[in-house]
Amino acid sequence: MTFLSIDSLRNRTFDAIVVGSGISGGWAAKELTGHGLRTLVLERGRDVRHVTDYPTTMMNPWEFPHGRHLTTETRQTSPIVSRCQAFNEDSAHFFVKDAEHPYVQEKPFDWIRGYQVGGKSLLWARQTQRWSPYDFDGPARDGFAVPWPIGYDDLAPWYGYVEKFAGISGNKDGLPHLPDGEFLPPHEQSCVEAHFSQQMARHYCGTRPVIIGRCAHLTSPQPVHFEQGRGQCQNRNLCQRGCPYGGYFSSNAATLPWAARTGKLTLRPDSVVHSLIFDEKKGKATGVRVVDAHTKQTTEYFAKIIFVNAAALNTNLILLNSISNRFPNGLGNDNGLLGRYVAFHNYRTSITAEYEGFLDKTTEGIRPNMSYIPRFRNVFRQETSGPASRFLRGYAAGFRAGRPALTQAPGFGEELKQTLLQTRYGPWRVHSHMMGETIPKVDSFVALDPVRKDPWGIPQLRISVGYDENDENMMADYHEQLTEMFTKAGFTNITTHDDTTKAPGLDIHEMGGVRMGHDPKTSLLNRWNQLHACPNVFVTDGACMTSTATQNPSLTYMALTVRAADYAVKELKKKNL
Repeated sequence: MTFLSIDSLRNRTFDAIVVGSGISGGWAAKELTGHGLRTLVLERGRDVRHVTDYPTTMMNPWEFPHGRHLTTETRQTSPIVSRCQAFNEDSAHFFVKDAEHPYVQEKPFDWIRGYQVGGKSLLWARQTQRWSPYDFDGPARDGFAVPWPIGYDDLAPWYGYVEKFAGISGNKDGLPHLPDGEFLPPHEQSCVEAHFSQQMARHYCGTRPVIIGRCAHLTSPQPVHFEQGRGQCQNRNLCQRGCPYGGYFSSNAATLPWAARTGKLTLRPDSVVHSLIFDEKKGKATGVRVVDAHTKQTTEYFAKIIFVNAAALNTNLILLNSISNRFPNGLGNDNGLLGRYVAFHNYRTSITAEYEGFLDKTTEGIRPNMSYIPRFRNVFRQETSGPASRFLRGYAAGFRAGRPALTQAPGFGEELKQTLLQTRYGPWRVHSHMMGETIPKVDSFVALDPVRKDPWGIPQLRISVGYDENDENMMADYHEQLTEMFTKAGFTNITTHDDTTKAPGLDIHEMGGVRMGHDPKTSLLNRWNQLHACPNVFVTDGACMTSTATQNPSLTYMALTVRAADYAVKELKKKNL
């Protein structure tokens, strides 16, 4: 029996453990296995294999029982996730069911989760912009958060590394506040988007550029992408179903299969991480407690280094629940700030209009991308006068223009047939949505509920995150400035849409709670994404973010992960971990 016990322990012991298989977890797995480390990836959801486990990916609209629309029953049983724009009949299987995964909303918060191998990398919007020096320097410059312990130069080579492997399309625009990357050929702007870009250059002298979005789609696959088994994006724009071509970057299509090829990867789905194990004598974390998703049986796994990449709020939950004599308030939580300074992106408002020009043109095909308006408020300094002085930081914006076909088909018989054979179009319609940076605040937090637990015996997460006056002032400025910009471009029927009922969370860009910083008194992680008080634990998902900037954050998570993994391996070889 002793030998059996020893053998069991050996089978549960690895060089590294990665918690989560989403975008950052997949990269951690790829990098750690690539350096020769036997790596266990723990995923709380079911297994999803590339191509074979995308059940709706090749279905036609008429093959869905409800035409891709959500039923009343679905909306009633899953009211939170139903508010997510990517949640439809064709993608519902990649989202959690609200009733099965409860949490406590001290303030309204729509927590969108995808529990399966690949996580939300199967569902993300695929927009990928680098941060600039001005984003990393912002907290120290403007005093709204602790200083970042790293700068753009620290992350720039790692941005390039992940861009080449993932495949990022974009144009080299030469903008100091939105650095260029290693790009595949860009998508094309529609004629009205190009018109808007030209008009903004004319009226604002280059200070408000409108560029084609930078996104994780293979417009022209390179040898490294063919080696991954991926092919060119087909512009189907059905990405939320899972892409059988690997046309966009996901853990399932790229990093996890690459890690598996090394022979060093062990992937364990249906493994709900309860907590990390801290060894009082060794002064470090030695493993992870796991609850089987189906049997509820608890198992412990052990490793020298642990990467926690469970997605921002779940990473906070796991660390808060990792209690020991040394850390009675959560692993690494000596300063009591674990779970605090949570922030997000403000997507609450948008603006629409019409354009009567270019009536001899329309669009053809389905482009999985849009144009992008980089931040133009408080970019290089905080403005001290004028409208931008009313709020800290700023906002970026998406922009798209299309010309939809009119769907009305009057008449009967022969008249109806002729009407249907002649496609008619209305005016061009334009749309923009705001992506505003929010300020991390100590009273924006997540915590463990003292009473309520989930079906796996883990405390439910209490979320208290909301908008503030800075957000309101920023939205007002967006309305004013985009209305002005639309007017100068000759757009008409301009209408703003401020959804006062839209809660934080639907941006799916929640960040913070385990923020990076120089000082252990005011932060949880150092410049290498290590817990100050437990350096063999690394956090490189959204939880690590000190501030949010305005860019879509996934590319930065990827770059932080490969940088931290490289450092962890070097420190492991030096026997410092």
